[in-house]
Amino acid sequence: MDGLASTIKYKFELDPFQKNILFLFCGKRTDRIKGLVWEGDGFLLLYKRLNVGGFSWPRTKEEAMEISPEQYRMLMQGLEIVAKRPIEELIDPPKAM
Repeated sequence: MDGLASTIKYKFELDPFQKNILFLFCGKRTDRIKGLVWEGDGFLLLYKRLNVGGFSWPRTKEEAMEISPEQYRMLMQGLEIVAKRPIEELIDPPKAM
């Protein structure tokens, strides 16, 4: 727990003591995920290991992101929370022929 809290503070420059904020971590083995949350009187450590498959997870500090509760639910269901090729709005739509 202390190692994860230090990573939050020094690597990501965030406050691990923010109450009710869940920080998620995934190592090289993407079938396991850890969560750390400060509850005001101590840390709660969560751990999930998948029997089959793996989590789609950022690999660098630059890819780290804040996710919504809906994205969290998607992640726990094994879905990707960031599209590989997201749909983009066209700035200049094609003209009708």
